[in-house]
Amino acid sequence: MVELERPQRLQIMLTDEELAALENWRFEKRMPSRSAAVRELLRRGLASDGFLTADLGAKSQDFGVISLDRKVADGSSDSKP
Repeated sequence: MVELERPQRLQIMLTDEELAALENWRFEKRMPSRSAAVRELLRRGLASDGFLTADLGAKSQDFGVISLDRKVADGSSDSKP
């Protein structure tokens, strides 16, 4: 078996609700770990059409996982119920 080397560590801060959403998705998709779930979500997000553009002066806290309501590059809303 080929072992993947992942020498880079990425630390993110989540709210309790964001972590619960990640964990629920992970278990629904039977992902083996949080890291695997995050990598899969990143892969899907990077492959999707449309992307968010940050406004000048935007802060990290402006980008949450739950209840997004921002503009994507094509001008449509990225609002989630």
